Amino acid sequence: MNKATSEVEFERLIAEVLDLAYGVARRLTRNGDDAEDLVLEAVLQAKKGFHTFEPGTNFKAWFLKILTNVFYKSRAKNRRAAAETDINELSERSLYDRWKEGNGEGDVEKILEERLGVEAISKAIDALPEEFREVCAMYFLEDLSYQHIAEILGIPLGTVRSRLHRGRAQLQRMLMEEALA
Repeated sequence: MNKATSEVEFERLIAEVLDLAYGVARRLTRNGDDAEDLVLEAVLQAKKGFHTFEPGTNFKAWFLKILTNVFYKSRAKNRRAAAETDINELSERSLYDRWKEGNGEGDVEKILEERLGVEAISKAIDALPEEFREVCAMYFLEDLSYQHIAEILGIPLGTVRSRLHRGRAQLQRMLMEEALA
């Protein structure tokens, strides 16, 4: 592939993933301006390294891996004190019992989504600790598969499942607290 063809192909591929990339960046940074900067830096890095992309493989996963790497490198340079979210104060069982008393039986996740809306769920995901936030955002909001998440983050599939399980439990607690309030 010559340089002109390579640039056209890169522009085509990157255009297909920019919205997704911004959504992932927004979840990672928790800030719109920082997310835009992160996506821009990732695009620049991807364009420089496009010669390493193997045609026929998953461009989305390749690019999102670059995006998360850029995020972690910038975060390492600019260590910010992260507020820890202590959501273990209330027992999961007592929250669920209170929920059942007021709402009866049913699929808790569907009822919470209907009652609180996607915006509240998105806000709750943003409040998760980072390791759970990134996996939950990619799974619930960006609709990525476990395998794609594992490839993007460079972690084992079992780690994705574990983080998603723990993140989902924390989300349910936070959302039940909000629904009961």
